[in-house]
Amino acid sequence: MVSVQQQDVDILSFEKMQKMLLPRDKFSHKGDFGHVLLVGGNLGYMGAVCLAAEASLRVGSGLVSVATRAEHASLVTLNRLELMCRGVSNQIELKRLSERCNVIGVGPGLGESDWSHRMFEGVLGLKKATVVDADGLNLLAKEARKNDCWVLTPHPAEAARLLDCSTADIQANRVASIKQLQQQYGGVIVLKGAGTLIHAGNNVFICQAGNPGMASGGMGDVLTGIITGLIAQGLGLLESVKLAVLIHATAGDRAALAGERGLLASDLMPHIRELVNEN
Repeated sequence: MVSVQQQDVDILSFEKMQKMLLPRDKFSHKGDFGHVLLVGGNLGYMGAVCLAAEASLRVGSGLVSVATRAEHASLVTLNRLELMCRGVSNQIELKRLSERCNVIGVGPGLGESDWSHRMFEGVLGLKKATVVDADGLNLLAKEARKNDCWVLTPHPAEAARLLDCSTADIQANRVASIKQLQQQYGGVIVLKGAGTLIHAGNNVFICQAGNPGMASGGMGDVLTGIITGLIAQGLGLLESVKLAVLIHATAGDRAALAGERGLLASDLMPHIRELVNEN
């Protein structure tokens, strides 16, 4: 793998970015901090959307709704009582549920079934700020399109599918890969991995935090939740993504102080809450 040259990228700093998290007014209410809608959790994959939804709450979103399979709706709520969860089977129900939200995350546990396709196309038709992850990216790879109002968060294998190349090609030149992804798909691109990269058409940013213990299932779902939660609170797409990647990686480093092996995505949650309250 070709290393990312420092002159090719701007290094992100959590100490600088956390200043965006201003103290809350004493008269604030939940409506001041946005409403996230997360779409996913197909049969057998409920955990992914639960992780994303809790991360949105932990980063400070005022309200979080989940659109999932009807079989999972009550289970999601039992897993995290503060979530508002609905079983959704068609695009009309999805549109009705989305009317009060200001950002949508689609992909965690979405799968690639007929239901998945209906939900994915329904989300894209809503014309709202959108974060696309996991199976949402796999569905996008089958029918490429461009949108300046979304965030795409591929890991190297998903990036390879989006660009119709090999994972080795992506890793050989990650900076060139993320630039190609942004040119082809638009919006803000997050190329996950060791030294996560962010690109929205101008500079390429790199996050140097993070550790190998984060190479476990569910970590990407947590990142999706953090990004959507920050966008919901009024930060711009690029600023939300930069701050979210830093929070995610730094939380992972704090959780890894107890050891990298056996580190779980859910272990990040208390550290996420700490980090968004340190300024």
